[in-house]
This record gives sequence, structure tokens and C-alpha cells, in this order.
Amino acid sequence: MSRIITSIVAITLVFLSFSGCAKIDKTNLTKIEVAFWGSPEEKEIITETINKWEKDHPNIKVILNHIAANGYSSKILTRIAAGSAPDIMFAEVNIFTSFMEKGAFLDLTQFINEDPDISIDDFFPEVVDRFTIGGKLYCLPRDTAPFACVFYNKSIFDAAEIPYPKDDWTMDEMLETAKKLTIRKGNEITQYGFYSWCWMNFIYSFGGSIVDNVKNPGEFTFERPGTIEGIQFYSDLMNKYEVMPSSTALANIGMALWELFTSGKLAMYSSGIWETPQFRKISNFDWDVVMFPKGPSGTRAFGTGGSGYCIYKETKYPREAWLVLKALSGSEGQGKLAEDGLAQPAMRKIAEGPAWALSSQKPKNKKMLNEAVKYVIYEPFTPKWREIQDNVIMPNLDLVFNGKKKMAEMAPEIDKKANILLNEK
Repeated sequence: MSRIITSIVAITLVFLSFSGCAKIDKTNLTKIEVAFWGSPEEKEIITETINKWEKDHPNIKVILNHIAANGYSSKILTRIAAGSAPDIMFAEVNIFTSFMEKGAFLDLTQFINEDPDISIDDFFPEVVDRFTIGGKLYCLPRDTAPFACVFYNKSIFDAAEIPYPKDDWTMDEMLETAKKLTIRKGNEITQYGFYSWCWMNFIYSFGGSIVDNVKNPGEFTFERPGTIEGIQFYSDLMNKYEVMPSSTALANIGMALWELFTSGKLAMYSSGIWETPQFRKISNFDWDVVMFPKGPSGTRAFGTGGSGYCIYKETKYPREAWLVLKALSGSEGQGKLAEDGLAQPAMRKIAEGPAWALSSQKPKNKKMLNEAVKYVIYEPFTPKWREIQDNVIMPNLDLVFNGKKKMAEMAPEIDKKANILLNEK
């Protein structure tokens, strides 16, 4: 019996010895750091995607570094300046501008040209163009986000016996609908007809512009007639027609904008598709989404967001980083974000498929965003944009939004000061 036990022990030791040899030497793993920001739902999806991917790529360890959105840009810029940036960086379409100024990213064109699994033609061309500089692609798109959504409360429309809006509606139709859906009790407005935080949409819809050339801005153009008319109309929604709450009214209400909609105190809310996850929790009324209305002359245009992943130009492992980047911006991850309503996929086949356009989940009309992508206008491609917006544009526009000034009065002042900052060396 003792010989049998000895033999079993010996066989077991041999088996364990060979098993140990088959294990991956964790000290020799290629480590790829990924820096990103996003909601808890996004973080969970990204983590699940990478955990699954690592099982098929045991020699690569992905280190996910989730950073709070409000500190993300400054932390990444600090690490870029120190020469110790993450191998892969998540970049929103406007943050991308600041990162590119530092020359932080690797040109991805060669990887795409040599990779049979991916084609740049798979993506919406508008977001690809945003990430392309001098004919070279520096960021692989993950999602796009036209500010083209007008969420509407079907129950409010039904109670007022007003037909639901359609994607081809006009600005005048929106205003007339908002008037009918705004309810007053004495001097108090208990239900607003409309709200939009995106004043840029009104500029574009009225045929105006912010700068002369988005990709290479030479001057600001707030004095153009369409820009003046669009901003003044936006202000009038609050101050003349009173169908949209002003900043003062919102402060008195004490609710976030999305809460104003979910509480049934706002009939139409113009925003982005990222509102979807919290709106899917609504249980006391039905809702859907419609495309932002056309301007007076039939012009259709919207501001937009979007994001993707970039590779640090000084990474020690560009090939491995490319493999990880493909997983992050790949069809599986984009599909999961689409299913949860968090983001419109940048890949057209995902956006047009069952995870998005053909999905029965709310909003039912989200497929309209695939059409809306054709009309997006990005913010000016200059690292000075945030400074100019915060220090010049918004302080002056606030005077218009508060009804203290007319846009025609403020436009020359905005252009003058903004152009000085834009052209400073």
C-alpha cells in the first residue's frame, strides 16, 4: 500500500511540475495601461470587454486606469508633459484637440492599412475626419454623439391632444408646440414646453457659424446674420415666449435638467443620447426622441460629441497597444454600449444593426441619429477654444440669455475679443 501511495504522489508531483511549466510567467507579461473616463456603466462595460479579451491574449495585461471626468484632461496633459503618458488614452472629440497640440499620439494609419480585421470605411466618416490630421488618423473612433435628440413626453402630448413631433419638423413648429405645452398658474410656470442647453444648434440651424473654418479656424464669426438670429431666437425662447426655463428659473426649481424631464415638468428636452439610461427608468409616462428641428430656411445642423482611443507616441509596445485599442473600439464593446443606450456606435454596421437602429428598446426612434450624423458640426479645432469659450463667449452670451442685451449688440464684442485670443502667439 505504501508503494502505491508513493507512486501516486510521484505522479502528482510530475503533473504539477508540467502544469507549472504551462502557466504564463506573469513577470514577463506585456503591460498596457489604458486611461479613460466615463460613467459607472461605461466602466463596467469596458472592464468586461477587456477581461474577456485577455483570456485570448494571455501574454498581455491591460491596466485600466479610470479617472474622474472633471480631472481627466489635466491629469493626462501632466503625464504627457512628463513623458509618462498611458499607452492608450481615451479622447473625446474636443479633448483630442488639446492632446494633439502636444503631439502626444501615434499615427494609426499604418496599423489600419496592415490590419485585415478593420477598415476605416467601417466608421462614420464625420468622426473619422475629426480624428484625422494631415491625412493621418490619430484616434480610432468608439462612438459619435450628435446633439440632435429632442426627448418628448408622450403623455403630455396625449393630454394636450397634440400630435407627436416628426423628424422633418421645423423651428416654427417646435415653438408653436412648446407654447401649447407650457402651463401657467398665475405668475408661476408649472410645466415648460421645451429646453435645450445647446445654443450652438440654433446658430447652425439659422445658417450661422462660430468660426470661418472648423478644422483650421482663422476668425470667429458671431457677427454673421445667421449667428445673431440663432442666438437671439434661443434667448427669446426664455425671455420673450417663456416656453423654456431661464437659468434663474432653473435655480429656483432646484432640479437637474434631466430631473425636470423625468418629473413630468418638461414636455421636450433637447440633449444627447447619453441621457437614455436614466430615462429608461421612467415608469409613469411613455417617451421617445425626435430629431432637432430644421431652421427657418430648412437648414439642418447640430453640434456633436463623440470619442475614441489613441496610442501614446512614446509607448514601448505599439503593436500590443494596437491590439488592445482594437478591442476597446471594436464591435463587441460598441455593441454593448449601444444596447445599454450609453452611446451611438461609431461603427456603421453596429449603428445600423440590432444593437442600435433595430433595437426595440427606448427610445424607439434612435435610428434617426444615423441620419443626423451627416449634419454634425464640431467645435473649433484649436487648443484655445475652451479658454475663449469660458472667458469671452459665455460671459457675453449670458447677458443675452438673461435678456439684458440683444445679440446684435454683443456679437462685435465677442468677435473682437475672441479673435485677439485666437491669434495670440
